[in-house]
Amino acid sequence: MKLNIPVGVSDFEELRKRDYYYVDKTGLIFDLLKNSAAKVTLLTRPRRFGKTLAMSMLESFLDIRRNSRELFDGLQIMNRTEICEKWMNQYPVLFLSLKDVEGTSFENAFGLLKFVISQICITHSYLKKSDRVSSAYKEIFIRLEDQTASFTDIQSSLLVLTKMMQEYYKKPVILLMDEYDVPVAAASSYGYYDKMLEVIRVIMSSALKDNQALLFAVITGCLKITKESIFTGTNNFVSDSISSARLDEYFGFTGNDVKRLLESADLEKYGERIQSWYDGYHFGDVDVYCPWDVMNYVRDLQFDPDARPVSYWKNTSSNSIIRSFIDFAGNSITRKLETLMEGGYITEKIEEDLTYDYLHSSEENLWSVLYLTGYLTKVRESELKAFPRENRTALSIPNAEIREIFETTIVNWFDDSVKKWNRQKLFEAVWTGDAAQLEEEMNRLLRKTISYHDYREDFYHAFLAGIFTGAGYMVESNKEHGEGRSDVVVFDPVNSCAAVFEAKYSRNLNDMKNSCEKALFQINEKMYAKEFEDDYDHIFCYGISFFKKRCMVGIK
Repeated sequence: MKLNIPVGVSDFEELRKRDYYYVDKTGLIFDLLKNSAAKVTLLTRPRRFGKTLAMSMLESFLDIRRNSRELFDGLQIMNRTEICEKWMNQYPVLFLSLKDVEGTSFENAFGLLKFVISQICITHSYLKKSDRVSSAYKEIFIRLEDQTASFTDIQSSLLVLTKMMQEYYKKPVILLMDEYDVPVAAASSYGYYDKMLEVIRVIMSSALKDNQALLFAVITGCLKITKESIFTGTNNFVSDSISSARLDEYFGFTGNDVKRLLESADLEKYGERIQSWYDGYHFGDVDVYCPWDVMNYVRDLQFDPDARPVSYWKNTSSNSIIRSFIDFAGNSITRKLETLMEGGYITEKIEEDLTYDYLHSSEENLWSVLYLTGYLTKVRESELKAFPRENRTALSIPNAEIREIFETTIVNWFDDSVKKWNRQKLFEAVWTGDAAQLEEEMNRLLRKTISYHDYREDFYHAFLAGIFTGAGYMVESNKEHGEGRSDVVVFDPVNSCAAVFEAKYSRNLNDMKNSCEKALFQINEKMYAKEFEDDYDHIFCYGISFFKKRCMVGIK
């Protein structure tokens, strides 16, 4: 059965009206509203875990301008009649998303913020026409709508809008803000952090603190940045993160969610593969899959039953946090990264109250960011060899997808880093046939790398190719030569030289010599160097065996 899979659809009304497949998360509404004492609820989750759809669902359920009963027909929340009677479409709702408010300069980002607020004003343009709303607010509203607002107008915008909506409806307002921390995160990356923080802090504090027009607010983001005073002083503030156990099942797919989805699509046989690639996150007391990945893969399987899993999550961001982490921490984290890549776990102190301008101030902060943004997850207690010390959390890579992201990042880091290292002795050894010197230099470089979890041969192929890339040589990798495919071939046309490399992975230290001889035998048997004899005066054939961070080099 072909399902209508909602990849990229984060609008609840569109999803329901167009009959997209929907994993029922309306229990979130009940759990948020059953205890309405919380004035401000901050929900922090990694990207692509359904935050925007959840906020759109809340807007549809609560907004006084809508009649949403049909949208929620058949969903869990409709069984909570008392909640529905009290809350469904009973209050004015102000919903805005800051997910697109990012730019390479403050001027660009501030312009985008003005545009986002302008769109909100257009949605609520009825306010400027009403006699119930004070004229002073209307003047500010018109400037916000026309994008002629001053710096101060923007800082007070949410306060003004909630006040106007309260005057119009004679009811307090519910504020829903999605991805509140995107502008601050972008500002930190591009060097205008203080300017953007000045804007966002006042926007948030004026709307959330002592605002009599506000009934309650629900805010989402990736990180909790309370140290920036954004939430300081807010009464009845509740934070729900991936470490919490309150709303954990509402962001991400549970095992039962995925099982029902695969049964509906007649794709049950792919369950183990999907689990290996996209499961493994532990939010609070619940194990969850990344919903973005699961939906993308199910959609692809419906069109191509032979589709292989890919890293859909990777393509939604630059994943620069891992690279910046490796660049910052360097050799001090090498062994920890290798433990993670080998499928093990490390124990670290997690700091949930972070500031974007100090993310790179300590290794501790960076491990915290990798955990809070979904690149690492908490290890189940049943999988621990021993309980961590107090205030420490056991962390591991959650699944095959994230491991692939780490591997790709490490390869790119090595390719960039090796260009800065002195490789002159290594190059001289290659072009003079000095296998002993080449072995010494390659072992020195290997000790600088971050190894993979299973030391696959393609890791060493990438290592070999990376050594010569960007050094003025032509490099071919896994290209057909003779009667097969040699691993790496390096050409020095100016000096009429070519070097053929065949790499073998040894299962133990004592097997390295045998593996090295096998590599040389393969070069000879498959005649990898034969085709270069007419064009190059000097051809060097190297067999190399690798075991973890050691290598042995032989020459033919």
